[in-house]
Amino acid sequence: MVERPWNVHIVEESFPLGPPLSLIVLGSGTSQGVPLIGCSCKVCTSVDPRDHRFRASVFLTNGKEAYLIDTAPELRLQCLREGIEHVDAVLYTHAHADHTIGFDDLRRFCDESGKPIPILGPEETLVALQRMFPYAFDGPAEPTGYVRAVPHAIRENFLLGSFEVSPLPVIHGKVATFGYLFCASGRKLLAYVPDCHAFTEEAWCKAQGVEVLIIDGLRDHPHPTHLSSSEALRIAERLGAGFTLLTHLTHHASHRDRSRNLPPTARVAYDGLRLRWTERPYCIGMWGPQWRPMPRWESQP
Repeated sequence: MVERPWNVHIVEESFPLGPPLSLIVLGSGTSQGVPLIGCSCKVCTSVDPRDHRFRASVFLTNGKEAYLIDTAPELRLQCLREGIEHVDAVLYTHAHADHTIGFDDLRRFCDESGKPIPILGPEETLVALQRMFPYAFDGPAEPTGYVRAVPHAIRENFLLGSFEVSPLPVIHGKVATFGYLFCASGRKLLAYVPDCHAFTEEAWCKAQGVEVLIIDGLRDHPHPTHLSSSEALRIAERLGAGFTLLTHLTHHASHRDRSRNLPPTARVAYDGLRLRWTERPYCIGMWGPQWRPMPRWESQP
């Protein structure tokens, strides 16, 4: 276990996005989303909006630069919900459909900027995207209402605007998968690892002492390619993470039930949750939409 070098203060209140880093959880659900099609369990029929989960993705900004990690199938809806109008680049964790299928909705950001959008990730993921969306990589260089992308295969640490970003190779079935570590001004601000069954030694070394860890916590019982809640929390403890959010969640338990018995510096993510990092002593601001029961949808005669 790594001794935490700071006291983390969690402030749950509204705040503007800004430096050094702010994050919006665009989606916190597993590959099928929640509610599931055709499921009438208590979570899929819940009126708590925190139990309605789009596929996993986050938006990062420091007030000047804006980045996406993954393009979920609901990307357009996520951006409309959060008022996102500009994206400078997209980082991909891996090639599974729930993290890539929203790719075509990047066309709006190409139209807005007037230039192709950089996409970064494991080489295997970029090859898969070029196979699925060949029109985005072939033909005229200038966007004309269609998405245009410039791929950059990631193999080592790189600079992304104001951030130094480190790929975190993790084990997730047979597909090449990265998490990402964002650093600035000597601070390990964020490790985002939404799909993972185990850390590689490289990932362990890089992410030690991270301030915020957003990590796969699929469900309470084990899974062959994902982390359970308890497994994720053990990783957080070993890393000495200051604050932990569990994401990529199934319908096996509600937000309220999943939140019980968590340590003081851990929370369950939900769609629309916002984090903001402040200056030392590392106050983590956390805020989400006003909780209110959602009316149950009923068909009209």
